[in-house]
Amino acid sequence: MKKIFAILTLSLLVSNNLFAESFKINKFNFWLYENGHHQYLNIKENPVCKEEPKYSNLWYYNKCDKFQGSNNLDIKIKNKALSATNIAYDSNPNRDTLIYYLWKYSYRDRGQHLKEFKAINNSYDFKFNLIEDKFIKKQMKTKGILSYLYYQDGKVLIDEFSPKERLGEFLNNETKFYSMSMGKSVTSYMLGHAICEGYIEGVDARVNDWPVIKDSLYHDQKLINFLNMNTGDQKYVNEYNGKVTTLGAYEDEDIETTMRLHFRNKNTKKSKEIYNYNGFVTQLILNYIKFKTGEDYDKFYSKIFNDKIKIKHSIRYGFTSHQEENGNGHPNIMATRFDYLRIAKAIMDDYQSDTCVGKYLKEIYKKRITKDWTTEKTEPAFNRSKTYAGQFHMDYPGLEGKIIFGMNGYGGNAILIDMENSRIIVLNSLHYNNTKYKYNHKKILFDVIKKGKQIN
Repeated sequence: MKKIFAILTLSLLVSNNLFAESFKINKFNFWLYENGHHQYLNIKENPVCKEEPKYSNLWYYNKCDKFQGSNNLDIKIKNKALSATNIAYDSNPNRDTLIYYLWKYSYRDRGQHLKEFKAINNSYDFKFNLIEDKFIKKQMKTKGILSYLYYQDGKVLIDEFSPKERLGEFLNNETKFYSMSMGKSVTSYMLGHAICEGYIEGVDARVNDWPVIKDSLYHDQKLINFLNMNTGDQKYVNEYNGKVTTLGAYEDEDIETTMRLHFRNKNTKKSKEIYNYNGFVTQLILNYIKFKTGEDYDKFYSKIFNDKIKIKHSIRYGFTSHQEENGNGHPNIMATRFDYLRIAKAIMDDYQSDTCVGKYLKEIYKKRITKDWTTEKTEPAFNRSKTYAGQFHMDYPGLEGKIIFGMNGYGGNAILIDMENSRIIVLNSLHYNNTKYKYNHKKILFDVIKKGKQIN
């Protein structure tokens, strides 16, 4: 009986996911239509839609408000029955499939999981002294790289989009790029501001005043353990093994729900303090910031992103439920390519100016921990750093000992900040793997940061 029930449940899940993917394809088709990409569509308009008054009952009944037709793209979704959210790491998708996932990552409606924070008319404007890098251009013709920016000594020297014939026709300076892992480093930067604003005592403060995590292994631990992802939670969450053990879908749950289902009164115990990269501890940091700032959170957020970073376009940030009091914040983020650069520049400026936040950044650098070698080897080559410091990757191959703050994300997304030489790379990427889509991280990331660029 249990086996039959399991089969029925799986069948229902597969059916629902197939329906969901089909629904997304329809949305994708409409996006192509609305944005003038008609060459990718088979348009079959219902004659009724021309004859009936727009917005009439009969017009709606014939679905005239929907796109009429289909796309002519050869979209191949690996593991389609499970409606995979991301491009599978080991896959080598064709261009048509990349177009679909670009829409899925950057353009589809995420209103159920992301809120919009609007910029005020006070953005930082970059200076340019553009040079050509033929190797970067060549890489962008065949890899999943969407955008590449290089900033050195106060000016943008390289500003490249994916070629038009690749994916560039779908991109502009207002395109927002999604990342969960980039949001981890941004959350750390926010924590530095919360400390400097007096909401939180410091990185060595113990988190023992937050009722939501009481009676869990996280209670009364120092914040630096959360920042360095060495809270001893590896028995309960292990993303490197391709699974999250007892936590299940914590990405979709607020902190109160996760604690109630998986930690509270479950006799969870802290294990050895080792590096254990996962998203849950960052959720805890973000929601602790929200708990400590209370009603000031929106003002606090605006002070960072509008007053300090001076973003130009709106950004989107995550939430897991509508129960804000339960800890519903999620550290995922969507921002434009230049707003990512503005974030990185603000981090660099703080570090170099020795502000209070700069002192925070220096402190987490000093308190960085060594990654376990076996764990480090499982990371993609562009992210294979030796140490970890407060939600930033440190000590990349060939860059050991240099003060480089790294922000890395799924699909090959990378931001490197050279605090000593005022160099920043912002690389936004749709897909990365160890075969066809492995870009040359040494040449376009590490060597550029290490050597800089000569200006003619």
